[in-house]
Amino acid sequence: MKDTLAAITAHREARGWTEYHLAEMAGLPQSTISSWYRKSAMPSMTSLKKVCTAFGITLSQLFAEGKDPVTLTDSQQALLERWSRLKPEQQDAIIKLIDSM
Repeated sequence: MKDTLAAITAHREARGWTEYHLAEMAGLPQSTISSWYRKSAMPSMTSLKKVCTAFGITLSQLFAEGKDPVTLTDSQQALLERWSRLKPEQQDAIIKLIDSM
């Protein structure tokens, strides 16, 4: 089973977010997030859903192991649909733009 706090940390750090920023984005008190780590506590399902919404991922994606298939959010599906309509040089330009952020 995947370590939930490690998964949250990985997603948070990949975005360059502090615990405080995650709390703001998820609409949770920062003390709640801090207590998860201090007490090695499992977040409630309600809190996990808020964290996933903040990250723009599904619960399935949060708990996915390795290359396991995941369910995409509506916004991710919309992005992929638009992506597939781009020419290769346009896709390259988008990748470069994202990398520059």
